[in-house]
Amino acid sequence: MENYEALLATIALTMGVSWASGVNLYATLLVLGVGGLTGNIALPTELVFLQDPMVIGAAGIMYFVEFFADKIPGIDTGWDSIHTFIRIPAGAMLAAGAVGDITPVLEITAGILGGGIAATSHAAKSGTRLLINTSPEPLTNWSASISEDLLVIAGLWTALNHPVIFLILFIVFICFAIWLLPRLWYLIKTVLLKIGRLLGRVS
Repeated sequence: MENYEALLATIALTMGVSWASGVNLYATLLVLGVGGLTGNIALPTELVFLQDPMVIGAAGIMYFVEFFADKIPGIDTGWDSIHTFIRIPAGAMLAAGAVGDITPVLEITAGILGGGIAATSHAAKSGTRLLINTSPEPLTNWSASISEDLLVIAGLWTALNHPVIFLILFIVFICFAIWLLPRLWYLIKTVLLKIGRLLGRVS
């Protein structure tokens, strides 16, 4: 029974850190780092480095920058574009670290899955924000950004304290993402085509 619970906890943490990294990497690092440093989170050996004050400080600075960049229409899209090359690899690395030093095969498998999950949550976040940026008022953008930060904190807390509930919600998210992403892509193409026509770039 204990082994079963430990396995569920490891799977939930692996999926949780990769999912959260795709939404807000720096908030994820802060939650894990501060939680580990204060003793509220028992980090796997491979992730203990996250509770180092230097890592927490760097994550805090970047979170501060992202907090404001993520709330400015247009700037947030550029920020998301750049972080495509940061969030996804980081999600893969955190997922590999979350399973601990068991076997190289398991770490690589977790890394591959983690990268895919981070890419999925990143695509859902950045695609939704791109569409929100077509709105002329800034309140929707601010609301979306703050909601994402709270969602990351709540998601990680659930993964750490209630792994079964998190895994159920995670499966729901994956199903929702499978339904959402093709529609997001279609809407984004439609918006870009309209902008292209307005600028005379597309006939």
